[in-house]
This record gives sequence, structure tokens and C-alpha cells, in this order.
Amino acid sequence: MSDLNMSKIDNLNLEFLKLEDYEELKHAMIDSYSNLPDSYWKEEQIKTLVEKFPEGQVVLKVNEEIVACALSIVVKYEDFSGQYTYEQVTGNYKFTTHDDDGDVLYGIEVFIKPQYRGMRLGRRLYDYRKELCENLNLRGIAFGGRIPNYHNHASDMTPKEYIEKVRNKEIQDSVLNFQLSNDFHVSRVLKNYLDGDAASMEFAVLLEWDNIYYTKPVSETTSLKSTVRLGLIQWQMRPYSGFDELMQQVEYFVDAVAAYRSDFALFPEYFNAPLMAAYNKLSVSQSIRELAKYTEMIRERFSELSIKYNINIITGSMPEIIDGQLYNVGNLCRRDGTIERYEKIHVTPDEQKVWGLQGGNKIQTFDTDCGKIGILICYDSEFPELSRIMAQEGMQILFVPFLTDTQNAYARVRLCSQARAVENECYVAIAGSVGNLPAVENMDISYAQSAVFTPCDFAFPSNGVKAEATANTEMILVADVDLDLLKELHNYGAVKNLKDRRNDLYEVGRK
Repeated sequence: MSDLNMSKIDNLNLEFLKLEDYEELKHAMIDSYSNLPDSYWKEEQIKTLVEKFPEGQVVLKVNEEIVACALSIVVKYEDFSGQYTYEQVTGNYKFTTHDDDGDVLYGIEVFIKPQYRGMRLGRRLYDYRKELCENLNLRGIAFGGRIPNYHNHASDMTPKEYIEKVRNKEIQDSVLNFQLSNDFHVSRVLKNYLDGDAASMEFAVLLEWDNIYYTKPVSETTSLKSTVRLGLIQWQMRPYSGFDELMQQVEYFVDAVAAYRSDFALFPEYFNAPLMAAYNKLSVSQSIRELAKYTEMIRERFSELSIKYNINIITGSMPEIIDGQLYNVGNLCRRDGTIERYEKIHVTPDEQKVWGLQGGNKIQTFDTDCGKIGILICYDSEFPELSRIMAQEGMQILFVPFLTDTQNAYARVRLCSQARAVENECYVAIAGSVGNLPAVENMDISYAQSAVFTPCDFAFPSNGVKAEATANTEMILVADVDLDLLKELHNYGAVKNLKDRRNDLYEVGRK
């Protein structure tokens, strides 16, 4: 990334492009194509796109500033089965080729302002296009990709040879490499595609992405995709030289689950405990207060990673000092840059006795781009009232970061979490730490088997276990959950735990 300081990002949003955004869009394009004069769309052209196909025109805004854009149309792909130019596919730049009954999403523009490159914003735009393609039940995505580095090799090889060498990593082409890494494949070479593109010698690579969910068109509009991918980190407790090495391991795992296009990353409770080893000369209660001094820095780094890797991160939990009192808290770092805090409400007797922790006072659910979620830290999962309140507010996925030392302690968290999934008709994901920390007092051993639990009905696994990690082994666990199945369960399940409550006899609520 360039000189941009990610800590200055307060909010990152993907929005539909509006005509009133035009002047800002124009200047963003000029910044992005500073080496190409007059390289921006005219207002009348943008107006046509927005009117013809509003959901195909999106911008990314950082702190309300447009920093990236993707424009697209829908075409009947059989009309462009051979050689064609950019001018032809865009209907002489008037977009007369857009067809609501077309079968392929055609990309006509993607740009990112230079100072915001390196933040994976391009991947975010392409992920939106893929989801749009699936939601509209289109065959796939296509576009003519420039090869601006080709002019350096044109005298030695054909475009086909150039593409092959890029694919084999013999030549670096950042644009083409990016497309290939995003699951696009090369279909053919287009000659004389973009008039005046000297860097590409007017060649373009026709890149395509196939929608594996495509079915023959039906009369009704397809519903939004409901599948949410969860990435659980089963964390190995090990010594770290300091904060930077710890966060290097954190980023490794975020990168790993993001590579599988996970929507959430879940870290365990007290995953940063190894940093306490540096304070062994202090009392146990003092050493955890020293650990709390890292919490704000870790939270900021997590937020940067959530934006960089386009993933919502549940940061496990960490000690935090507020008005002199010590709490066990975590954060939901959304991929749009927003952050919310959650507290451990029930601290264990050991946490209170040894460390002097206080219990939190806030029960809450969180809205995300993948539904409404709840978060309970370890011991909290053993109190059914908390998750029932969350379920009454529409919670669909409950996340439980935990830290347990023995198998019987782990069994309490596991069995209670499974019960929460059944009684609240929701998914429950639990993630813990494994391994030993002989250099950290009161954190000697850890036992975990991270898992994703479901209700028990015909649409779900009969034992209510969607996926589970290998016990006491450092690894990631990736699992898909379908939110539409919860709606079906709520209305048509063999039993209906939420609907069948006897509200005439009892109720659960806040004081």
C-alpha cells in the first residue's frame, strides 16, 4: 500500500453509484488514470448506466470519499462470440448492448485511486460482482483485460506466449496476475480491443468467471444468496518475542481463512496470553493488567486486517481496564471499518479470585452484512438466558470464543453451546486455544476442539455437528452455514422451539 495510514479509516462502505456522485467520480478517475488524458466517463454516460442497470454500478467509499469504482452491464453473450472491440461491446459507449434478459455480466470499468491500492479493494469489487452474478442467475462474468506490460515484450513473443509466461510466473504482470488469482480464466485474445491502448499494443485478454450456481432462467427473481462461510482459528499457545510476532501469526490466520472467502474469522478467548510471559516477576493480578496495555493496539490492528482482507473478525477476548476495573472483552471488527465491543458477563470464580476481573453489564446482538449475530465469551455460553434474549432479537449465528484447560471444562462449553443451537434455532461456532504455556502462571495448559453446531432437524446433520476440528491441534476450520434453512426450520421444523415457548407462563428479558 502507498502512504495511506489505515488507522485513519473510520468507515469503508460499498454503495450503489448515484448520479449526484458524478463530479467526485470524475476526479477519482482522473487521479486513477493520471497518465491518460481525458480518461473519464462523461456525465451523460454515467446517467445511462445508472438508469439502465443501477445494481451494476458500485463505488467504495472511505470516510465518505469515493476511492474505487466498478461499472458493468448485462449482455447476451452469444452476440460477442468472436472478435469484438470495447467500443462494440459498450454500444459505441452508449450502452445500448445492455439487455435485462442477457446471460453474462460484462465488466466495463474497474479503477482504484493510487493511494488506496494495496488494500485489496479490487478483490472486494470483484467479490461483489460475483455475488451479483449469482443473485441474478447469470452464466458468469466476462471482460476484456488490459495487459499494459506487454509492450515491453511484444518484440519477443506473441500475446499468447506472453499470457502463458505470466501464468507460469516467468513474467510479472500485476493486472493479469490479479485476475487469475481471482478465479478468472483466459478465454482468448482480443485484437484491436481498446483504441489507443499503446501499452497493451491494443490487445486485451478476454477473462471469464463461471457461475457454478447458474441454472436455466426462471420467471421469478432469485433470492439473495444465504450461505455464510465461517473461519475458526484453533490457536496454538506458544512463546512470542513480543507484540509484532504475535500479530504476524494473527495475520497469517486471517489471510488463511480469507483465502477461502470466509465471511467471519473467529479467534479464541485470551489468545494473546503468551505476552504475559514477559511479566512473570510480577504477581499474577499485576501481569494481566500489563497484558491489558496491548488491547487497544491489538484492536486497531484487527480492524486494519478486517479491511485489508475483506472479512469480519471476532477478536476472541482480551483483558481491558476501564476506570481502574479489569474486564474480559472483545471486539467485532467489521470489514466496512466499524468496530463494536462485547463483554464477558459471567467471569469464572478463578478469573475473579486470581485476576480480580469484573463481569460486564451489556447483552447485545450485532447487525452484519451476513445477518444478525451474537457473541458470548466462554463461561457465558453456560447461561441460556443470554442467548435466548439474543434469539428473541433475531440472532442467527452465535460465536463463542473460549479458553479451557481440561477436557471436562471444554465439555461444559461444548455441550452448552450445542444446547444453545437447538433451543434457539441458530448456528453456534466455538473456537479455543490448544497447547501449553509453562512460562505463564495460571495459563499452563489448554484443551480445545473447535466446532460449528446446528439445530437438529432433517435439513441439518443428525447429531447437530456441522464441522469440528481435530482436538488439541493447531488448525483452521472452515464451514458454510445456510441462513435460509433457519427460516425453514422456524416455520416448518419437526419441533419449533422458539414458536412453542409458553409465553403465558414464563418469559426471559432484560432488567
